[in-house]
Amino acid sequence: MTRVLRYFLFFAAFWMSVSVAMAQVGEQDIRGLHKVKKKETIFGISRMYDITIEQLMKANPEMNTPGYELKKGAVLKIPYATVQTETPAPKPVDEDETDDLRKRTIRLGVMLPLHDVNGDGKRMVEYYRGVLMACDSIKKLGVSVDVHAWNAAEDADINRILKDEAAAKCDMIIGPLYSKQMDAMSAFVQKHKIKLLIPFSINAPQLADNKYIYQVYQSHTQQNSATIEHFVKAFKNFHTVIIDCNDTTSQKGSFTTALRRQLEQDNMECNITNLKSGESDFSKAFSRTKPNVVILNTGRSPELGIAFSKLNGLKVTDPDLVINMFGYTEWLMYTRAHLENYYKFNTYVPSVFYYNPLSSSTKRLQQKFRWNFHTDMQNSLPRFAITGFDHAFFFLMGLHSEGRKFLGEKSNPDYVQTPLQFERYGNGGLRNHTQLFVHYTPDSRVETIKF
Repeated sequence: MTRVLRYFLFFAAFWMSVSVAMAQVGEQDIRGLHKVKKKETIFGISRMYDITIEQLMKANPEMNTPGYELKKGAVLKIPYATVQTETPAPKPVDEDETDDLRKRTIRLGVMLPLHDVNGDGKRMVEYYRGVLMACDSIKKLGVSVDVHAWNAAEDADINRILKDEAAAKCDMIIGPLYSKQMDAMSAFVQKHKIKLLIPFSINAPQLADNKYIYQVYQSHTQQNSATIEHFVKAFKNFHTVIIDCNDTTSQKGSFTTALRRQLEQDNMECNITNLKSGESDFSKAFSRTKPNVVILNTGRSPELGIAFSKLNGLKVTDPDLVINMFGYTEWLMYTRAHLENYYKFNTYVPSVFYYNPLSSSTKRLQQKFRWNFHTDMQNSLPRFAITGFDHAFFFLMGLHSEGRKFLGEKSNPDYVQTPLQFERYGNGGLRNHTQLFVHYTPDSRVETIKF
């Protein structure tokens, strides 16, 4: 039997079946306004005016924002209904489209360690709660989701879980967390033509030949290659300075070595200096005719602090020197200690996520999480609940709008923390390839540059 954790049962009220009629809608003239009354829903308002939910959402684009809630007193634009003048020719339907999930409740399965025994379980419970919040948000947009959850712990018999009748009926499954469960799950989703989203970093060679698998995780090799590619484009006219920080524990050598090779290949200037160098030798590594971009060969905070101290001293003696910093994802955890210098040195941090505690979307999700679960999100980067929200919202809305043809190839512009955009991996599944530069500007702003 499907095992749904007891403390999630109160979410059952969120998943009411809703019939959604999707139609091709062109540009609509607005025929009037509607002031929302207490307990009114998007579905009810669309039926009141004999229009589709999609038409209502197109006329009111703010409804597409993640976490959107219909509130009493809100004023909505009501479009004219589209009148179809001719019947379109019937479209060939293949075996995968005989059951159009765009016109029915989407069935979502979650197979993750949902327990409080250890850190894996606690993190995945929080991730799952984010998934539930996404289901609640899209339900307010008129999309119905039926969620089944299984506690796929590390010692669980995954084959026994997959024998549950509800598993084979899923349109999409999120999981697993452990590589040893992939063989069985890969074969299962391939047999039943179910999309499988792997949300975290596990070894999944099945991605190479199973078109139903989607993997969010990008290996360090992928990330390094993408970062170098975008670095040479962004800093084409800069002089690069690599600082050796004498950190014998550092794992960044592969990145700086590969970057140096690429800089040489592209005939881009690069100097190397040492964190222990005297002021004169340290200063010689910098260009006076080009802007400089500085990279350390460690991601640790203590060495970063020393580097900022030396750079500040350099700016005192040579204030016209232009210095930018280029860091590592770990630097996002050091914001409290180094934020002033991030701004001062026009810092760029490559990442596959960005948690912005000051954004209204983040604040709203954290507040709703606290209301629903009577606790705060774990203090981790990235936030697991927001990750779950972004993953579920992206895929469920995609399945609702495109059905089984949805491949995740279009990016999610309204993500809260985790951008997603998938591309085909050889002849197999699809892999997320989105990357950000988190940019701390000299005027004390933070912007994200998405690739």
